[in-house]
Amino acid sequence: MDRVVIVGCGDIGRRAGLLENEGFHAWVGDLNDPSMLPDLPVAQSTVFYLAPPPGGGFEDPRVRHFCKVFSEKPPRRLVYLGTSGVYGDCGERAVAEEDPVSPATSRARRRLDAEQCLCVWGEERGVDVMRVRVANIYGPGRLPVAHLEAGHPLLREDQSPATSRVHSDDLARALWTVAAAGRGGQVFNVGDTEPCSMTRFFKAVAQLAGIPVPEEIDIERAREVMKPLLLNYFIESRILNSDKIVNELGFEWQYPTLREGLPASI
Repeated sequence: MDRVVIVGCGDIGRRAGLLENEGFHAWVGDLNDPSMLPDLPVAQSTVFYLAPPPGGGFEDPRVRHFCKVFSEKPPRRLVYLGTSGVYGDCGERAVAEEDPVSPATSRARRRLDAEQCLCVWGEERGVDVMRVRVANIYGPGRLPVAHLEAGHPLLREDQSPATSRVHSDDLARALWTVAAAGRGGQVFNVGDTEPCSMTRFFKAVAQLAGIPVPEEIDIERAREVMKPLLLNYFIESRILNSDKIVNELGFEWQYPTLREGLPASI
């Protein structure tokens, strides 16, 4: 593969790159300020763009700064890690990549703006841009242990719809698969094979970690005591049809369900 550049190298980026163990070098820059972006070796590389948008508004200025700075020496390929939030609330209906987007939150609208900006830039600059959309990511260091240990309540399970999630190691492997075998303009959903409610997920983590399962409260009480962002995670339903990455690119799940993924996360 080409030289690889990871922009926004947090947990998933470290899993994808393994950094120093694979000969990676680290640069520190500021995507909020184009004058503070380092002289990254982006030209003719494969870029994993994993940086989230900043808060507020409906646009992603960080993506725009990246595109502006590296327009003259663009990469050959770019994989953007986005969110299934661009589909909106799916009402427990599995969505595929060709389904229309309908972001319902400002956060999702910023993500869709980033996708659209990169696609236009890619067409203008001859960059193969591919998008990966995920719902909820879990794995080592990404479990709601603090929430559970604090005894915060959960939404009643019969009021918490099913949603997709993916183990962080599977997501990192999916990014490599898309970079190696995907084509410019393609979108790939990445969610494991067994969606379940956020309440069931929290309860499974509690049982595996030996933490008492918190009480469950109804939606009216949850609106009073739960933070709006957290409540959104409990009530939104985004079930992803991920057949495309499996059938077209040959991706194989290491953790197809929580039964395999949670023990590998503790």
